[in-house]
Amino acid sequence: MREQTRQGDIRRRALRAAAGVAIGVMTLGVLAPPAASASPRPDTVQQSLNALVRDDGMPAALASIKDRDGRTRTYTAGLGNLATGAPVPVDGQVRIGSNTKTFVAVVVLQLVAERRMDLDATVDTYLPGLVRGEGIDGQRITVRQLLQQTSGLPNYSNYLGDDVRYYTPRELLDTALRHPADFAPGKSWKYSNTNYVLAGLIVQKVTGRPLAEQIDQRIIKPIGLRHTYFPAPGDASIREPHPHGYYRESADAPLRDITEIDPSWGWAAGQMVSTNSDVNRFFTALLAGRLLPAAQLTQMRTTVPAEATFGPGSRYGLGLVSRPLPCGGLSWGHGGSFPGYETRGGATDDGRAASIAVTMQLTDEAGRRNLERAVDTALCR
Repeated sequence: MREQTRQGDIRRRALRAAAGVAIGVMTLGVLAPPAASASPRPDTVQQSLNALVRDDGMPAALASIKDRDGRTRTYTAGLGNLATGAPVPVDGQVRIGSNTKTFVAVVVLQLVAERRMDLDATVDTYLPGLVRGEGIDGQRITVRQLLQQTSGLPNYSNYLGDDVRYYTPRELLDTALRHPADFAPGKSWKYSNTNYVLAGLIVQKVTGRPLAEQIDQRIIKPIGLRHTYFPAPGDASIREPHPHGYYRESADAPLRDITEIDPSWGWAAGQMVSTNSDVNRFFTALLAGRLLPAAQLTQMRTTVPAEATFGPGSRYGLGLVSRPLPCGGLSWGHGGSFPGYETRGGATDDGRAASIAVTMQLTDEAGRRNLERAVDTALCR
C-alpha cells in the first residue's frame, strides 16, 4: 500500500517466505518496444519509462495516458517475466494497492448520499463497542476522520507478523487495537491502513453485503471497468495477462518473483487488482461527477495537508490526494504500493489522466520521486 515503503514496514520477513526462485539481474535494462498505440519514435513518456528500467532498476514499467481529447496511449518498458524474457503485456493487470482506498471512500460517500450513513456520525453508531483501546474510543472517531486519515488509529500493517496467509478484516483491526492511538481524533493527520479496514467493515454492516460486492455493483460495473476486481478470499493469483512482480531484500540481493501472494492483509486498504487504463477511467469518471453527487464530491475534495506521506504540496481529502503539477493546476488520484508493484497517477479537471506502474515495490525516496516525475511528465506534455 501507498505508505508501506515510507514507514519501512514492507514485511520483509513475510516476503522471504512468499518469494519464489531468485531471478538473475542480467535481464534488467532490456527495453521492450512501446505498445502499438504509442508514437513510433519514443516520446517523453516512453523515455521516462525507459529511465525507470535502466536507471532505477525496475524490472518493468507500463503506462496508460489519456489526453484532453480523450485519446489514450499505452506504453511498456522492460520485461514482463525475467525468467522467460516475455514482454510486458500491454495495459496488463497489476496490484493497485492503496488506490483501493478511493474505491472504498466512493462507496461510503454513495451511502451518505443515500442517507444510509453520515460522515459525522461516530464509528460506534455503526459498530457499537467494537473500537476500543489505549486512547482509542469508537464513540469519539467519526466516519469522516477515517476517510481523511485524522482518526489517530495506529496502522495495523506496522505490526503484522511474518505469516503469509489469509487474514480476516477483524484480525487486521484487532492487531491495530492492541497498540495505543497515535493522537486524539481530529488533532493531527497520519496515514493508517486501519482507517480503511474499519470503513470497509462499516460498509458491510450498513449494507449487509460484502465490500467486494458493493465495489463491483456500485463502481466497477456502472463505469465499465472490465479489468478491475477485488480478489476473493484465498485468491493469490492475478487473473488476466500481467507483468510479474518482484521483490529485493537489499540493494545487492537477487530479485525474487512474488507475483502470487495472498493480498488479504490489504483488504479495504489495498487489495484490488486493475490496469492503468481502468484506473484512469475510474478517476476520470469520479472527477466528472459520474460516481457521486456534487455535494459528496465536494466533501471528497476538501483536503488537509499530507506532505509527510505524499510529497511537497500534497493534500488528502476523503480517500483522494491532490498534488500540484509543475505545469500548473492539480492532479487528483491516490497511488498504491503493494509487494511486487508500485502505481502512481492522477487525473485533472480538464480530462487528462495518467497511470504508471512498475513491477517492484519502491524502497527509496529517489525511485519514488522519479516515478512521480514520470506521471507529471505525462500529465504536463
